[in-house]
Amino acid sequence: MTWFILSLIAILFWSGSDLFSKLGSRPDDKYSHWKMVMAVGVVMGAHAFFLIATGTPFSISDIVTYLPASAMYILSMILGYAGLRYIELSISSPICNSSGAVAALLCFFILKETMSGLQFFAVALVCVGVFALSYIEKKQDDALRRREGDTPDKKHTRSFLAILFPILYCIIDGLGTCADTVVLDSGMLADALLLDTVIAEEQANIAYELTFLMMAVFAFVYVVIVKKQKISLPAEKPKLAAALCETAGQFAYVFAIGANAIVAAPMISSYCIMSLVWSRIFLKEKLSKAQYAVIAVAAVGIAILGME
Repeated sequence: MTWFILSLIAILFWSGSDLFSKLGSRPDDKYSHWKMVMAVGVVMGAHAFFLIATGTPFSISDIVTYLPASAMYILSMILGYAGLRYIELSISSPICNSSGAVAALLCFFILKETMSGLQFFAVALVCVGVFALSYIEKKQDDALRRREGDTPDKKHTRSFLAILFPILYCIIDGLGTCADTVVLDSGMLADALLLDTVIAEEQANIAYELTFLMMAVFAFVYVVIVKKQKISLPAEKPKLAAALCETAGQFAYVFAIGANAIVAAPMISSYCIMSLVWSRIFLKEKLSKAQYAVIAVAAVGIAILGME
């Protein structure tokens, strides 16, 4: 049951990362998501160097081996950070974290891992919840536009982006978990190379963190050098707190996935429930009854996947 404890740790820290990421995402700062990438990359890079300095074996080739998973995870996170400028955390988080259902389907159809009929039902609940949230968000935005007399193009674009970013996160993060399963378990790639595993969890985590550090360097060059934006560390405290939570959650996550991917992935996705609690308590976000209902449906699906 080690994977279960690790999954709970990931849930706790990643829900905290959600909260602080939202606090650090200012709608008026179009570079906010790149600044978030910088914060996460620096903290993850520092953690990776600490692990290497304290004796964890690592080779530069591990970065290449783990790159398919790293690339998917980092791309999904950038899209997720960008989306927080447009949408409430209480709506974004359940959509993003439905990636566990996507990962479970990919593991079933591509990697031929097993899934029960109840798990299929749970995946269907999650998908219904995602589409229902998208519909409700669009309907409410259209009503708001009519009341305020805003131009259709501007409001439609904002509404479209509000839903598009978390849905893209959901799909791409699910692909990342599928890639994780291949390189951490004795999956298709490992079998083809006649190895028990392609890469161990420790090396995978360091490879991911160093890849994120490289993305942080790119973000710094783009924002500070090319776009001439100033970085104020006191103003970016929420981003640094999010980066610390993200790094701690990732450390627990990679071991949980290596131990039991098809169950751990959707279970960890349930951290969106904790994110909803934090958003209601600290961000004072309010939802309609319809939104609460469909979020509850998606949460039930995620819970079933975690318990199966």
